[in-house]
Amino acid sequence: MNPKLTTKEEVLMRIFWAHGPLFIRDLINYLPEPKPHYNSVATLVKFIVEKGFLEREPMANSFRYKVRISEQQYREGSVSEVVSKYYGNSYFSLVSQFVREDKLNIDDLKELIAQIENNGK
Repeated sequence: MNPKLTTKEEVLMRIFWAHGPLFIRDLINYLPEPKPHYNSVATLVKFIVEKGFLEREPMANSFRYKVRISEQQYREGSVSEVVSKYYGNSYFSLVSQFVREDKLNIDDLKELIAQIENNGK
């Protein structure tokens, strides 16, 4: 499992996932006002690189950063960690909780069963 992203790091990664390779200045343009200082963003990007989510490519006298781990891979790892930590590694227990809390109804479950049956074919 990859290290976790902090909330601020995850905000930046969502921008990379949405827009592809970026220079830090371009990344800052996607952030809401008030814009953080360049050095603050550069430090967060450095941490994300160290965690293995981004890689940097030298370009002229700067670096462009690109994704190493897709959003889907990150989500899958996060879900797996939650299931392992809170549900004894049982996806059945996770889904059962959704049913108990009325977050999934019978139609949702039928759709899930259909997906499971189609994946087996």
